[in-house]
Amino acid sequence: MNRQVLTTENRLLDSIEVLKKYFPDCFDKNGNFNFEKFKQKVSKEGIDFSKESYSLEWLGKSYARVLVNEPVRTLLREDEKWNRKEENRNSKNILIKGDNLEVLKHLVNAYYEKIKAIYIDPPYNTGDDGFVYQDNRKFTKEELAKLAGISEEKAQRILDFVNSKSNSHSAWLTFMYPRLYIARHLLREDGAIFVSIDDNEVAQLKILMDEIFGEQNFVAQFVWQKNFAPKNDNKYISISHEYILLYAKNKELFKRRLLPREEKHNKDYKNPDNDPRGPWTSGSMLATTFSEKGVFEIVSPTGKKHLPPKGRCWRFSKEKVEELIKDNRIWFGKDGNGVPRIKRFLSEMPKGIVPQTWLTYKDVGSMQDGSNELKELFDNHVLFNFPKPTKLIKHLLKISTEGSDIILDFFAGSGTTGDAVMQLNVEDGGNRRYILVQLPEPINPKKNKAAYEFVKNELKVENPTIFEITKERLIRAARKIVQNRESEISKIKEEIHKITSKSKRTKKDTEKLEELKNKLEELRDMLEKIKQMDLGFKVFETVEIPEDYFKEPDELTEDLTLFKGYDEKTLDALLTTWKVFDGIPLEKDLKEEIINGYKIHYGNDVLYLMYKGFNTDVLVKLLEKIDMDENFNPKKIVVNGYNFDSKSQRELDESIRNFCNRKSLNIDVFIRY
Repeated sequence: MNRQVLTTENRLLDSIEVLKKYFPDCFDKNGNFNFEKFKQKVSKEGIDFSKESYSLEWLGKSYARVLVNEPVRTLLREDEKWNRKEENRNSKNILIKGDNLEVLKHLVNAYYEKIKAIYIDPPYNTGDDGFVYQDNRKFTKEELAKLAGISEEKAQRILDFVNSKSNSHSAWLTFMYPRLYIARHLLREDGAIFVSIDDNEVAQLKILMDEIFGEQNFVAQFVWQKNFAPKNDNKYISISHEYILLYAKNKELFKRRLLPREEKHNKDYKNPDNDPRGPWTSGSMLATTFSEKGVFEIVSPTGKKHLPPKGRCWRFSKEKVEELIKDNRIWFGKDGNGVPRIKRFLSEMPKGIVPQTWLTYKDVGSMQDGSNELKELFDNHVLFNFPKPTKLIKHLLKISTEGSDIILDFFAGSGTTGDAVMQLNVEDGGNRRYILVQLPEPINPKKNKAAYEFVKNELKVENPTIFEITKERLIRAARKIVQNRESEISKIKEEIHKITSKSKRTKKDTEKLEELKNKLEELRDMLEKIKQMDLGFKVFETVEIPEDYFKEPDELTEDLTLFKGYDEKTLDALLTTWKVFDGIPLEKDLKEEIINGYKIHYGNDVLYLMYKGFNTDVLVKLLEKIDMDENFNPKKIVVNGYNFDSKSQRELDESIRNFCNRKSLNIDVFIRY
């Protein structure tokens, strides 16, 4: 029988565990690491040890590392009423209310290496964006010194720093480090993370991400033109851009996708000579570097001779040029006497466009576009300052995702990422799904009166937070996607009615009518597909739990039994938390069943026994079900130790160990606290 206290046991491997896994022979019997032996082994593979000592250090770094492996201080609770709605019950989209560090720790088992792309828009630490470092974890200097492996003097300095509500670079790095560290473990091996940032922290962020993701996994630093007109809000220079850093989990496995070709990309392709290979454009025949072999005459079919300019040469050999001329791949102008140029056929071009790091407002939208989108969704209410435009997020997701990939945003804000995911699925027929995390940050009625009054008066929330705006944005964005298609259908119907109402129709009317009917059929098909799409989402939240939860079982007394007398909702929250800890995704519901009057939950070969009332009769029926039900094959039984007395625990464990079921299942029993 295994007794578990649920702490930080998860799939976040520290460096020592990784070394023990892959280099066990480099540890002696006392667990000491032999670096010289390790160095000799990897040197045989051609790996040199860098002698460069450059690294990023700041006062709270030891503290940030401690936070990575600190136990979660919350349970995950499902919003059952919301999640059982017809549009949400089968949804795989997730919205979670809570501190994103807590949520990331909850997710790490069930979503380990399952996220294809992460986009985050964290606080920029501008000095006026409200960012201050706050942490409700309480350590003594002795506890922190032991956990971080530092002196008590340094531990005290760190505690003074983290309790000072600072907005320094060090405070920001302390805030970001554990979140990015855990996020990396959630990414698939071919996944990538995009982080929006501005000048205030871009230098620090780049070095931090080099440390967490590896400098070799840096892919690009995008520059987004967020404004298109000068602003007078800066006394020195009008700031027109922000940055987006892109890192891969493993750059060698990350395959960036080409962007779809649009009409503007094809406008220069013509076919003036009616080439059977179709439209083409022309490019220079000159090489960028000089070679004597590239200096020769090119003779056009009309006999015109062409030499490269002085100091330049042709990019192809003489033999290759002759071959290209024969194949009609060199253009000498309409009269046949022009400077030779190589023909590039549209039919031979890549099916997409290579993404660029310069993101203009015309291509991906501006801050004003983001604000206008939100105002349109919320009936002209100004609820959020400068949300990102969905066009920008869609652009990033086009580069990095497809099909049914999962996208994570743990600084969800107004919910732009979720909106963008739904829109992109409509555009390309994908089935991407999102996981969004947003802190229930109170809305200040003095700083944002419109948002405060909207949430309080229209959404009927007593204490308005940003989370309510996130949630409402997703609801309205999904509704708008359907309404847009319905509106298009109505307009087409009106046009058809106008034509069919005419007493006499021209040939042009008849052609237009046929075109409109085809368009109407196309839109109806599209609307049906949209209605079949996943436009709903499930809601979860983190809820605080008492400190006694973290006590070892032998520390508990009758007065400290945590869940004694707790209502079923609290136990349901514990069940959700354990489910995710055991690697079962949030969107997957456990199957609920009654055995001899006792409620059980089952999923992914894990059986949960949560409630009081388990007895010998229930045990007998349970063993019968394991033996006879072909669809019931638990490999792991998790027991809520607070609701099972020691006699019931022993009886269950012994019965399972001695149970010779006809399926030959090996079943482990875990008594969990």
